Amino acid sequence: MKSIKLGKSNLLSSRIAYGCMRIVGDNNKESRKKGKLAVRTAIEAGFNHFDHADIYANGESEKLFGEVLQEMPGIREKLIITGKCGVIFPDNPKKGDPGRYNLSKEHILKSVDESLKRLKMDYLDLLLLHRPDFLFNAEEIAETFEILKDNSKVLNFGVSNFRTSQVSLLQSFCSMPLVANQIEINIHNVSSLIDGVLDQCQQQKITPLAWCPVGGVAYPAWRNTFSKEDEIRIDNEFEYQAKKYDTEKWIIMLAWLLKHPAEIVPIIGSTNSSRIKAAKHALDLDYSRIDWYRLWEARNGHPVV
Repeated sequence: MKSIKLGKSNLLSSRIAYGCMRIVGDNNKESRKKGKLAVRTAIEAGFNHFDHADIYANGESEKLFGEVLQEMPGIREKLIITGKCGVIFPDNPKKGDPGRYNLSKEHILKSVDESLKRLKMDYLDLLLLHRPDFLFNAEEIAETFEILKDNSKVLNFGVSNFRTSQVSLLQSFCSMPLVANQIEINIHNVSSLIDGVLDQCQQQKITPLAWCPVGGVAYPAWRNTFSKEDEIRIDNEFEYQAKKYDTEKWIIMLAWLLKHPAEIVPIIGSTNSSRIKAAKHALDLDYSRIDWYRLWEARNGHPVV
């Protein structure tokens, strides 16, 4: 597995990260067994960066991962564990309460403590603010980061789904560099290539982490707006390139993301052992600029020039 340094940190991450959102499945005995096998397979395949959030399976994903680490003594120090906080589902804590974001000092500190308890570990390598709270106070968040850093509960910090202005605002108050911005990037959602997010990542040496990287290829894209005609045109190009590179369509999508100079780190979340191992093949493709633009044109339905 190739590796990459995350932002301005000292974290050396696998070039592709593993997302733990679905590792508990239906949370029955067989699903949990499959999830544990998926995590162990990822580690054996060279993945060292594991992405979590406090809301994934209402904390059960973190609990399961913690169990795996307990079963693999000595492995924790070889891994990068990323956590996220700030999203609160509806009816919490009372029925009728709205879904909302909360990046208050109190909530962040509480969330980190609860995540560490579920994960059975002393610290997170990286904490991301899951969604930009419309009421977030940048100065308060910076102070909260300092507390977590001083208490050795979090070593590095970043954001998720933040706009460029929000990143700049928060960074202006933070003494430590923001390491990553986790955003949706796939064949359907290419907004970060247009709205300046990836430009900012390059300029400020912030690593973009791509969630849902194979949406629209391996599974339907979130909030899909493609017409049937669009989907057929795009799939035809994926078919062409998969044959050309002797691989699968979703591997082409990973290679397309990896080609970008912002050094995007895709996060895969399959619990299928063969697919986890196969993801590394994207790193070996000598993927061309011409094919990158062929897929871009197929996606948009018109020539660049």
